[in-house]
Amino acid sequence: MPTDRLERVTRRLAAAGCVAARAEAEELVNSAPDEASLEGLIARRERGEPLAWIVGTTRFCGRTLHVEPGVYVPRAQSEDLARRAAALLAGSDGGRAADLCTGAGAIAAHLMAEVPAAAVIGVDIDPVAVACARRNGVRTVRGDLDGPLRSGAFDVVTAVAPYVPMRDLRLLPADVRRYEPRLALDGGGDGLDVVGKVVRGAARLLRPGGWLLIEVGGDQDRTLEPALSAAGFSSAVTWSDDDGELRGLAARAQPM
Repeated sequence: MPTDRLERVTRRLAAAGCVAARAEAEELVNSAPDEASLEGLIARRERGEPLAWIVGTTRFCGRTLHVEPGVYVPRAQSEDLARRAAALLAGSDGGRAADLCTGAGAIAAHLMAEVPAAAVIGVDIDPVAVACARRNGVRTVRGDLDGPLRSGAFDVVTAVAPYVPMRDLRLLPADVRRYEPRLALDGGGDGLDVVGKVVRGAARLLRPGGWLLIEVGGDQDRTLEPALSAAGFSSAVTWSDDDGELRGLAARAQPM
């Protein structure tokens, strides 16, 4: 890789506000067959288009995933949820898992790789996301959350559902607001419109003693407590990132 080209692209991306400018520059340079193509890729990133859409891939839990333009880009913050879910699924002797709001299929793909004996299925309402998840090897159906799936058939249910309160959407980075699908971000008034539906749907899908793992933030774990209790969940545990920000919770369906 010519150093002068890399430095030039790095400077342009840094000027455009890209935090990891050099790493992104390397990806763009490696993806472009010639200078004209590279210029086009740089211009797209300068406008704020997600890098994963431009190069067609992203990394999640150490694996490369395809990401189609228009599909929510898996976040590093969701990797903890994926790893926790894999550990629980492995403890169920293979078992069955459903990944609701699967998007590109990142969490489902991790579960499949880590627990090969398990049966894993993804669900998404967006046909573009469904096609993308299938390209990543995930058996995926199109539907609204738990709707297409059989009751009492799963040991683990995961979801990275939209959970940003509507009033906080304006606080998201400008490129996220401009490009990424609002359907994957907007959680309604308190951010829990879809999350609440996931809780009720998971209660139907899970076998006794099964686990729901879902991404939340802020103080949504406390706000969600009544819905979890009403749906028959107990033993809720949460986790946070290195900055102490809430990132998710796991709740267990009442065992028999």
